[in-house]
Amino acid sequence: MSKILVIEDEAAIRRVLVKILSEENDSYSVEEAEDGLKGIETIKNNDYDLVLCDIKMPKMDGVEVLEAARKIKPEIPFIMISGHGDLDTAVNTMRLGAFDYISKPPDLNRLLTTVRNALDRKVLVVENKNLKKKVSKNYEMIGDSSEIGTIKEMIEKVAPTDARVLITGSNGTGKELVAHWLHEKSARSSGSFIEVNCAAIPSELIESELFGHVKGAFTSAVKDRAGKFETANKGTIFLDEIGDMSLSAQAKVLRALQESKISRVGSDKDIKVDVRVIAATNKDLKKEIEEGNFREDLYHRLAVILIQVPSLNDRRDDIPLLIEHFSNKITEEQGMAAKTFSDTAIKLLKAYDWTGNIRELRNVVERLIILGGQVVSEDDVKLFASK
Repeated sequence: MSKILVIEDEAAIRRVLVKILSEENDSYSVEEAEDGLKGIETIKNNDYDLVLCDIKMPKMDGVEVLEAARKIKPEIPFIMISGHGDLDTAVNTMRLGAFDYISKPPDLNRLLTTVRNALDRKVLVVENKNLKKKVSKNYEMIGDSSEIGTIKEMIEKVAPTDARVLITGSNGTGKELVAHWLHEKSARSSGSFIEVNCAAIPSELIESELFGHVKGAFTSAVKDRAGKFETANKGTIFLDEIGDMSLSAQAKVLRALQESKISRVGSDKDIKVDVRVIAATNKDLKKEIEEGNFREDLYHRLAVILIQVPSLNDRRDDIPLLIEHFSNKITEEQGMAAKTFSDTAIKLLKAYDWTGNIRELRNVVERLIILGGQVVSEDDVKLFASK
């Protein structure tokens, strides 16, 4: 059932709109408000899938209603109803976030088509919002330690900007997690988050992967192909393990950062890109620079903000929270009854030398969940968590 609110001060037009919509589809539940003030109060107290709102009304005009509604329930699409003299204002409301506008008297086909399109968009917005929540849940940052608190504070400060960030830390510490949160909390969160593992791509293919290629650029290039930078336009690209990138690819990345332009392999044509770059590495890039493996000018372009992710051994106070988080997640995924860890088991796990960091801890917790008892004991840890 789609709930629609019609806000219109002219009773005759309001009745016509309600009648048309009610008769068009049995699944439309249509309510009405005779002025802007009543309309915004109704929106505050109810959930609607669509609002049709007149522009010229007493007490509170349609533009004011739209602006107020965008602050409290931004996901509701608005279709503005305009008289002949309101067309400029109607167009302006679309800049303010309205879905579309219809003119008085409403054309039946245009009205119904616009309503269907707006309701479809609402469904997509809600689905996207739910998907984002699921993605965010998969990338939760677990921990109350001062070390994690410092990183969370940096993310809050840096994420809303377009500053480039270099994330450093050992394998398995959660560098990818930090990159995801920088994107999720940025103004680019509605855009793409494109990950590139530079260590996993052969050096001869990395440039094609990042910048794309044109047909015939090399033997297997049978058609034009966009690269990751183009795919990430208006979003974020995450260059993981950038210390493993070839020097020739580094030069192209440097140009992309300096000029916001890239060119596909085999082409001289420049393509403008608007991309935020976040990079990560487990290497000492300053040492790599000394050894001639990494460009110093690229390092300074990337490391506008440096975030050092601590090892698990440096944040042992977070281990009990991480065990609980992984335990709940794994039992849910496996369809198993919830399990708990005894205090002595947790104490023993806190004392381990976690060379593999959080990734290793998760694997150990999963092993203990599957092989251990209903309450994972110290003996279970000694038996199944040995390295």
